[in-house]
Amino acid sequence: MREVPGGCICCSAQLPLRVTLTRLLREVKPERVLIEPTGLGHPAGVIDVLRSEGLASAVELRNVICLVDPRQLGDEKYRMLETYQDQLALADVLVANKCDLASAEQLKTFEDFAANFYPKKRLVAQVTQGHLNPAWLELPSADLHSTAIAHDSREFVTRGWVFPAEHVFDLARLKALFETWAVDVNIVRAKGLFRIGRDWRLVNLVNGQFTLESITYRRDSRVELIVRAQSVPDWASIEAALNSIVLATSSRSL
Repeated sequence: MREVPGGCICCSAQLPLRVTLTRLLREVKPERVLIEPTGLGHPAGVIDVLRSEGLASAVELRNVICLVDPRQLGDEKYRMLETYQDQLALADVLVANKCDLASAEQLKTFEDFAANFYPKKRLVAQVTQGHLNPAWLELPSADLHSTAIAHDSREFVTRGWVFPAEHVFDLARLKALFETWAVDVNIVRAKGLFRIGRDWRLVNLVNGQFTLESITYRRDSRVELIVRAQSVPDWASIEAALNSIVLATSSRSL
């Protein structure tokens, strides 16, 4: 066990974290390192360090697990905290803890809340006393694929693409591409997450309206499109357009 000096390892202590990890890897050569920030810590800082030059070639980032007290979801002072929201957004595995103290209604609220994240969590679970399953660290990512879905008695087709976190997209060309889709492609809905430089953005296209907002998600860039089955576009052209706006492939440095 190593303690990182200098306060929260997610913020002011990123350099000490890098130094501590480097020494640990060289001296102990562990098969796995578990990093636990404080309750007020921002995991994005840890992820940035792990993906930075030098460490990125030495470690493989697995799942980020976030524990939530389901009783807090009904409290606005928690729901409105930016750090609280960011921790939830960054998590690959979202776990409700202290479930023995929560009511059935509170647990149902948690399940409904967790189901609305984009992208979907790799796992949503309920536990007591923080009893986590070590297997949750190894859960694979669910690949996006082409499929047909039924909605309101009309048939739609959806397709998605996933890009590695190293891909950096050009913001201006990304906006232009979505604006073009809004006019020229019969897209019912488009939703995506893209890495733009050091930042990540959530994009939405609904009824021809395009929105863009910051998000802390860092796992990968991805996009999902829903179109009417009678007017399916040329998917190869869509994919080529997405690849054309990749500005660069970084060395995993954020």
